[in-house]
Amino acid sequence: MKPFQKKSNEKEIESKKTEMHEETSLVDPDYNLKKLFKKGVNLMADEKLEDAVVIFEQALRIDPNSIEILMKLGYARFHLEEYNDALKIYDKILDIDVTNPEAWNLKALVHYEQKNYAKALDAVEKAVESDPTYGMAWYNKACFLSLVNQVPESLEALKRSIEIDVKNARKSIRDKDFANVRIEEGFKRIVEVVVLESIRQGYHTLGAIVWTTFLDKADADDALRKLLEKGLIVQHEKRDGLSRIPIYDLTAEVAERMGKEKKGLFGITKKQLPKPVKNLKELSQAIQSVREAIEEENVEKTIQIFEEFIEPTKSGEQMIEQFFEEHREIRLWKIRLKDRGVDYLIENKAKMLNLFDNIEVTITKKLRNEIS
Repeated sequence: MKPFQKKSNEKEIESKKTEMHEETSLVDPDYNLKKLFKKGVNLMADEKLEDAVVIFEQALRIDPNSIEILMKLGYARFHLEEYNDALKIYDKILDIDVTNPEAWNLKALVHYEQKNYAKALDAVEKAVESDPTYGMAWYNKACFLSLVNQVPESLEALKRSIEIDVKNARKSIRDKDFANVRIEEGFKRIVEVVVLESIRQGYHTLGAIVWTTFLDKADADDALRKLLEKGLIVQHEKRDGLSRIPIYDLTAEVAERMGKEKKGLFGITKKQLPKPVKNLKELSQAIQSVREAIEEENVEKTIQIFEEFIEPTKSGEQMIEQFFEEHREIRLWKIRLKDRGVDYLIENKAKMLNLFDNIEVTITKKLRNEIS
């Protein structure tokens, strides 16, 4: 009798699960939208782009102005080389949010694929205006400027992209779009940055540096010589059988400024950031969190994250030293939010977001200075 009883219970549980599923789909108006979006993303991951387009278009019937879905649809159209359709989708996103940096950047890439570099440049400039810390947009701007033979401007944009994300230096080494600027002295300095970064990550021989950076041996050797002349690295030797192999490392001062990254088991690297950089990165992460809380109009979460900027045991001391006026403003907002709640948050939402955006821009500049 017990086995049959167990089956009966399982049926009852299954029945309840089905009821809960049906209830969820009815109560949550976004249930079908989320389901379609997830399905479309999975189809894209499986490289079934045509099927993904169909699903995203179904989702847009539920919410025609969903930027997230429009972005994925545009991306799928772009990879299907349906460039005019992709442009229409990005234009629709920009009608909803004219300052969306990702939409501007993707629109620029469509024009780039069509070899319309002037239009690509115009769009990517809008992307960096909307978000000055958007490293990939700065990199693309550098590519487009090189293609129209604006060499000094291209190098400046590439430098900005590398300041934001040093990985862009390595990417630029083999990028054919930089054929017009490769012989410039400024580009050779970028090669030095790539070599310096490789050493910081724990690759200390010429062979290892060439292997990890994809540089030509002669270019890597030339960069090492210049870095030695500038006093940014030091050279040692290690014995390998009867021969000696040159070993390169950061000077103590450069290592302290840049932070070290040592390879652990399985080649996984663990980065040790210098304290000023670590503090700035923690502030930057807190800004991302508080921005989300404000956007969600979540009063409790916003007040809780404000503590990160106020409490001396957290980032309060740093805020007082570097952002005194903003620190005082955030303290006032915290008091007002406790008194007036969500109405005050909605009323001052734009002002709050603007303040944190300005802090983030300053932090990004400081981070660049710390690692340059």
